[in-house]
Amino acid sequence: MTIPLSYSLRNLTTRRLTTALTASGMALVVFVFASILMLSAGLEKTLVDTGSDDNVIITRKAANSEVQSGIDRTQAAIVESRSGIATGSQGTSLLAKELVVLISLPKRESNKPANVVIRGVSEASLALRPQVRLVEGRFPRPGSTEIMAGGNISTRFQGGGLGETVRFAMRDWTVVGVFDAGATGFNSEIWGDAIQLMQAFRRSAYSSITFRMQDPSAFDALKADMERDPRLTVDIRRETRYYRDQSEAMAKFLRILGVSLTLIFSLGAIIGAMITMYAAVANRVAEIGTLRALGFQRISIMSAFLAESLFLGFAGGVAGLAGASLMQLITISTMNWQTFSELAFSFTLTPAIIGKSLGFSLIMGFVGGVIPAIRASRLKIVDALRET
Repeated sequence: MTIPLSYSLRNLTTRRLTTALTASGMALVVFVFASILMLSAGLEKTLVDTGSDDNVIITRKAANSEVQSGIDRTQAAIVESRSGIATGSQGTSLLAKELVVLISLPKRESNKPANVVIRGVSEASLALRPQVRLVEGRFPRPGSTEIMAGGNISTRFQGGGLGETVRFAMRDWTVVGVFDAGATGFNSEIWGDAIQLMQAFRRSAYSSITFRMQDPSAFDALKADMERDPRLTVDIRRETRYYRDQSEAMAKFLRILGVSLTLIFSLGAIIGAMITMYAAVANRVAEIGTLRALGFQRISIMSAFLAESLFLGFAGGVAGLAGASLMQLITISTMNWQTFSELAFSFTLTPAIIGKSLGFSLIMGFVGGVIPAIRASRLKIVDALRET
């Protein structure tokens, strides 16, 4: 005979306090585990969504980021003359030669300085990034000292708001527009005219070249053709691949940190579940003897107690995920280790994280309950009934 699951559930509800305390401990562990995974997923999503599979980004050979890259005008002209570059509605090439530099700006709340990305753009830059839309003001005029700031810059940094002035490269730059780039890295940048910025920073080389392919499926052939050209010393990557590489180091660190913290905290939760289940066995020795006398097999007894522990783990997992899901309302900022600039992003809850978190909570429940369940199943009928 098999003991119904309702029996295990009823026993948990009769011990409300111990059940709540044990489940709460597991919920805390799952909350930490899920939050760290959500932090890593949010960082990756922000950077990967910054790029498009249809776009190609070209940087100097072996440069880890646009900040470290430099492409001279001769090489830029060679790239621009290549076939396979898409054209816009007005017949112009969808290719942008951009400058990327870092400046330091004080934050509004703390007044502490942090690095911010300044991107020198052209008209094609906007066509290549349809996710960028103006929400306040207007676009900067070409050839002027006007700039526009991403939404995160506007709200978090002094001088980044509409109508405010930022001083860098020995010039005053006026913010004439604020743009929203969604959950992408562009939202943490300041954009201005590439030619004016190159003059201000005394740069003769571009940081990167981005263009849209006529045929995205021909990327491998396009890459091989450019790599064979001895005049070019560049790396050619899809834009999504480039930004995924940007997030790899930080995301890996967060995952290692999250797993380490979770393993430490989970030991306490497992011990708590084990104590709870041992107490349940000790308080129900006579009940176990009665079940055995009624004909229930050892495996059924063990399964019933193990089911209680798994229910505890599942309840803790659901509660922990519910708490972690609220973290999506928070936007945090950190330093991008590749560019050393400020990057704002949000926690992101994905189906994979939900599955991993619930799976982890069930594992904690199983490990914490398996030994007490085995002990319960090994009680002899005669010894158990003596407790009545």
